Parts: sequence; structure tokens; C-alpha cells
Amino acid sequence: MNKHLWQPSEQKIKDSRLLEFTKFVGFESNNNFKKLWKWSVSNPEIFWTKFWDYSKIIGDKGKEIIRKDKVFNKTKFFPDSRINYSENILKKKNDKIAINFLSEAGFEETISWNLLYEKVCKFSSYLKSLDLTKGDRVAAYVPNKIESIICFLACAKNGIIWSSCSPDFGTQGVIDRFKQIEPKVLITSDYYFYNGKKINILNKVHDILKAITSIKKVIVFPYNRNEKVVTEDFINFEDVLSESDFDETFERFEFNHPIYILYSSGTTGKPKCITHGTGNVLIEHNKEFILHCDVKDNDKLFYYTTTGWMMWNWLVGGLATGSSIFLFDGAPTYPKINVLLKHCQNKQINLFGVSAKYIDHLKNEKFNSNGLDLSSLRIIASTGSPLAEESFKYVYENIKEDVHLSSIAGGTDMVGCLVLGNLYSAVNRGEIQGQSLGIDVDVFTDDGKTTKDGDKGELVVKQPFPSMPVKFWGDTDGEKYHNAYFTKFKNIWHHGDFIERTTNNGFIMRGRSDTTLNPGGVRIGTAEIYQQVEDINFITEGLVVGQNYNDDVRIVLFVTTKNNKEIDEEKIKLIKSKIRKNCSPKHVPSIIIKVPEIPRTKSGKIVELAVKKIISGEELNNLEAIANPESLNFFKDLKELK
Repeated sequence: MNKHLWQPSEQKIKDSRLLEFTKFVGFESNNNFKKLWKWSVSNPEIFWTKFWDYSKIIGDKGKEIIRKDKVFNKTKFFPDSRINYSENILKKKNDKIAINFLSEAGFEETISWNLLYEKVCKFSSYLKSLDLTKGDRVAAYVPNKIESIICFLACAKNGIIWSSCSPDFGTQGVIDRFKQIEPKVLITSDYYFYNGKKINILNKVHDILKAITSIKKVIVFPYNRNEKVVTEDFINFEDVLSESDFDETFERFEFNHPIYILYSSGTTGKPKCITHGTGNVLIEHNKEFILHCDVKDNDKLFYYTTTGWMMWNWLVGGLATGSSIFLFDGAPTYPKINVLLKHCQNKQINLFGVSAKYIDHLKNEKFNSNGLDLSSLRIIASTGSPLAEESFKYVYENIKEDVHLSSIAGGTDMVGCLVLGNLYSAVNRGEIQGQSLGIDVDVFTDDGKTTKDGDKGELVVKQPFPSMPVKFWGDTDGEKYHNAYFTKFKNIWHHGDFIERTTNNGFIMRGRSDTTLNPGGVRIGTAEIYQQVEDINFITEGLVVGQNYNDDVRIVLFVTTKNNKEIDEEKIKLIKSKIRKNCSPKHVPSIIIKVPEIPRTKSGKIVELAVKKIISGEELNNLEAIANPESLNFFKDLKELK
């Protein structure tokens, strides 16, 4: 068996909230996570009701815990409960820091729990004065700032449905998303910074208003609190706060009442409007922070994200644990490569979260954290794409030796995780530690049988779980929802990830199901090839697709190189032999092509499907979801692929 990269100490386990919870429910698992998980999915009523109590959710729980339905997604959790999300987030009342904000431009802002409470109560009062009521939508085109969270919590407090896009979305991307949900109010900011550039947001707003006629009011907050927003056309956020009443009423809504709408990436069509419920996200985020990340009262949580990625919603959920959250707005390596880790040092961060691509970038740049004091850092969370084996090793050798590296995977679909870390299990190279408690995760063969350890298959969930979406907005008959998750296996949630279960009860993500390769009928996950390619010193990144060729599929690998250097026959031979040796002859690409840039979504995921469509001569109809759409031009009419 491979040597563990990290193991929790006996003391860590003894002090963990996971152990405290197992005692609380009276289940003796002997610190065996697999045993505890099995108990949690075999006894969902007990697990979820006990966790509600343990995490001290404020609200009326009601008597019924699960109202089962023969249709998977019609099963309801806590159907007669009543809850207010913001009441749970704002339960702390003191002058300590609730939220800290740092801009890449170098300035910082903070807000205390008391002031956060006051501003949310005032802004919620203002929203009522606009006659916005439960179920109305508010759209936000905003940077990752304290004001964005105030606005969101005020909406949640009133039962208004929130939806946000980050300002790096172009006008059309914003319209494609928000137009579908018909918001009455748009919230935005005057500008933001990225990679040393100051970028105006307001000059895009008029085009958005022309296209989305449901918007009747636009509210603008200043990016820098020390500057006043100068706009005659729109409502000033600061003025609204100073003039509004203080409304301390927290109406409690049903558990499933929609709280926010998130969007699928939309790289192959109009983005789907995934609608999440109030109690659903509260209880799931509480569970992930408390039981899986061991977050305690007064901890400090910092996830590098934008308001257009689900990790923003997740991070905000961390406030319910009594932790402070830390926001960073800007490029993750500007002005220096160490900016985020230096922030972890300066603020004594306990949980630091990033995308796997960020860790890969640090590894490629041979960054080492020597000279930084990361003694407070207990957990590093990584998501967005599979974290390569070499990147696991890199973190322990170059960032911090004694840290819980938690690779997590789930997605926008449940604003949370299906597989993630825990404090009972060891961390092994390339592996996610285990399933999410209370969620009946399995790996299926194509004919719906559970796979054996070491075999790859489809990531599925076999029983309903609280954080399923409430619905897709505008999907009146539920057809889009059904087609998204339930067409492959009858009444089983099919997540669309190709995954392998390991002998450690861990999981290895092998890429998206819809991008798996089938040369000679053998199913191969793209992540298996990336693991090998991105460990080669002259390569910075890869993108692999299958091309239909001579009645079969041939594998085509695109790579970017250090300093944009050409790749000769010798280097191509080296790439192929490494893949053959560590994977199999079937994994070896037929063609390897150097590209100037790899196309990716705004949350950093590479867009294999878009490239596959282009090389097949198909039309792409939605470039707005792609962060660098011009990079796709390279893939058109490549002579090597004729």
C-alpha cells in the first residue's frame, strides 16, 4: 500500500467535531469513516435530524424529517420546518471581524458582526420599500466584496431569490443568465481590478438593461468604500443604507424555499438555471464545514473565488459556523505569485481553498513557501478539476508538511460536495478521502452495478439528499431537471463524472463522463492523461479530446509549453512513452499539437467539449461562458487533424 502523505494525529481526532458528533448521535465508529458514512446513509432520518440539532440550526424543525416520494427528486427533507437563512448566518452579535476584504490593488476593508447585522437589516428594509416580496428575483453583477454579501443576505432575509455573475462575464453572458430569471432589481459596482487593470463595470449596464426589461432599478456600490460612486442614472447603495429603517424581522420560510439561482457553465448551450433551497444549502454547508473540514467557532476561512462560482455561495455559508470569512478580489498571482499564501500568513487563516489549477500553477513555477509562516493553516481545500498526484506531493513538500489537503468534488448542482475530506482518514496521493456524510454515493458500471475497488465508473447517488436542486428555473414540467440527472439510470442521480474507487475507501476523479475517450472501445478518463502530461517539466498544461477517425476514436493531445517553446520529435516521443508506461498503450495520443493557450471557463475548467466540437466542424453557440474565447480560433481547420 502506498505511504500516506498525511494522517491526522490522535489529538486532532480527539479534538475534532467529527468525533464530538459521533458521540452526540451515540454511534460508535471507532474513528472509522467508512463505518460512520455507512451508518449515515442507512439511517438518513436520524442523521439529518441529529445534525440539525448538533449544528444548532435556528428555526422550527417540524416533526417530519423526510417525506419520501417514489420520484427521486420529489422527496422532501424537513417538509414542515420553517427557517430563515440570514437569521442563521447573523447569529453572532459582537464587534469582532465577520468579513475581511482585500483587493489586489492593495486596500483592505472589514466589517464586524454587529455592523453586518445592521447593514443587512437596513438593506432588507429598503428592498421591502421597493415592494419586492418573497420569490422575486434580484440579480447581482458584482465583484467579491463585503457589499455583495450584505445584499445577498438582505435578499435571503426577505425570501427574495438571489443570483450573481462576476464582472469578468461579458454583457452577453450576463444577459444569457439573468434574462431567463426576470429579475426586478440589478445590483452592481462601479469597477473592479484584475491583473493590475482597473475595469469599468457600469459601462456594460445600459446594454444589459436594454435586453432585460424586467429590471426596474439599478443599485450601485463603490468598489472602494473611501470613494463615492458618481452616477446620476442609478441608485447609490451607501445613500440607501443611510436613509433606510432598521428592520429586524426574520420571517421563516419553508426548507425548500428558493434562496439562489446558479448556472451551469453553458459552454454547449444556454446555461441552465439551477435553483437551490434555503434549508437545503444551510444544512449541507454546515455539515461540510463542521464535520468534514473541522471548522470551529472563530475560525478564519478564505476561499479564492468570484461571485460567479459556487464556491462563493459555499464560503458565505461558512459564516453560519461563527467563523470569519476572508474575500480576495483580483488575480490570484498579482502582484506576486505568493499573494494568496501571504494573505494566509498575515491573517492566520485556518482553511484556505483554491482551484486545482492554482496549485498546478504554483508547482509549474516551482514556488516554495519558505519564509512564510503558515502555522495557523490546518486545511487546504482544492476543487474545480481533479488534483493531480504530483500536485498532492508538491503541497506537502513545498507548501506545508502538516496540513489536511482536502480534494473536494461535487458542483453547482448541489452547491457542495459528493466526495471530500474527513479527519478520520489519511490523505493519499491523487485521492479524495471519502464520501459526503448522509449522501449515498456510489460508482456504477454502465449497466448499473456497483464497481469493484480499482475499477472506473459513473459517479451516482442512490438515495435522495437535501442539497438536490429545488428545480431548474423556467423548467415547468421538470424535463430539463430529469434529463440532467436521471436519464442514464432509473431514479438514480447520475452526476456525469467518471470516477474510480480505491482500496483506501478513497476516490480518484477521472474527468467528466461526457469527455471520456473510447479508443478501440476502451473507456479512458481524460484526467488519467493529464496526470502524466502535466508532470513533464517542459509542459505547463494539456487538453485532450477524442476525434472520430477511420471508424474509431483517436486521441488528440494539445499542450502549452514553458516559455512557449516548440516541441520536437524527441519531446513527443518522451510524452508518449511516459503515458504508455504509466497508463497503457490505449492511452497514448495519436497526435500531439502545441497550442498557444488552453481555453477554459471562468471558473478555470478546461473546455474539452468545445474543442471537440470545433475540430469536428460543429458550430459553437455560446462563447460567453469561456474566459478566453479567442483561444478557440487556433483549433479551427487544423491541417494535422484532416
